Amino acid sequence: MIVARRSTVVGWLLLAVLMAVTLLPFVSMFTSALFPSGSYPIGISWPAHPHWGNFLSAFDAADMGAMLESSALIVLGVVPVSLLISTLAGFALGHLRVRGGQAAFVLFLLGLTLPLEGVIVPLYYEVRSFGLLGSRWAIILPLVGLFMPFAVYWMRAHFVTAPGELSEAARVDGASTWQLFWRIHVPLARPALTSLGILLSVWTWNQFLLAIVLVDNPTNRTMAGALGAFQGQWGTNIPLLNAGSLLILAPTLVLFLAFQRHFVTALLQGSLKG
Repeated sequence: MIVARRSTVVGWLLLAVLMAVTLLPFVSMFTSALFPSGSYPIGISWPAHPHWGNFLSAFDAADMGAMLESSALIVLGVVPVSLLISTLAGFALGHLRVRGGQAAFVLFLLGLTLPLEGVIVPLYYEVRSFGLLGSRWAIILPLVGLFMPFAVYWMRAHFVTAPGELSEAARVDGASTWQLFWRIHVPLARPALTSLGILLSVWTWNQFLLAIVLVDNPTNRTMAGALGAFQGQWGTNIPLLNAGSLLILAPTLVLFLAFQRHFVTALLQGSLKG
């Protein structure tokens, strides 16, 4: 009993330390964003007269309205298509066990080992050859392909442990493969789909390298990519830079908080099935 209590206390202390280490940089950014524009805050200190207007100034200076619209369009272009393709592929590889599925799955696993920095140069010339350089398609299409290895791996991990009895019963009732997929297994995969959608949305929203290299117009980039242009103009203005960074972070934080229950459910299901 005493050992269990000590383990619980140590666990909570460790979580508290990790939480403090994680939150301290954001607390520092928040307090620095409230100092007068053009000043140089040091450490974590609360200003005598908080300048809440810095957030509005950063929003206007970076034209974040256009950036928000561009980021939303890019996310809407990447996430639904990625979910559709990865769900179909994951069902085929994990549940139907199609011929050649193991070889295809190995290729997807190899795709996970490719760093973005290693393919950015050939990707640049490929996008340029299609005449898409500078447009949002220069971000959307490569991201769909780059996300596929992980997305297929994620969905296959769900479908490979799906109960085969449901499929057998549906087959006896005359269900086709498409009905089996759409009416039975897709509803059961909702937690996995939701959590994958959250991850892909956050990764797309925070995509920086592709946006900087392939798109020269900040209003066609993601929010994180547009921060590069904002930093170039206001890099010496620490309060505005911190305010802009927090505004970029806010949508992904809200998204995660809104769907965190689905995300945790998918992780727990994966751990129990594994």
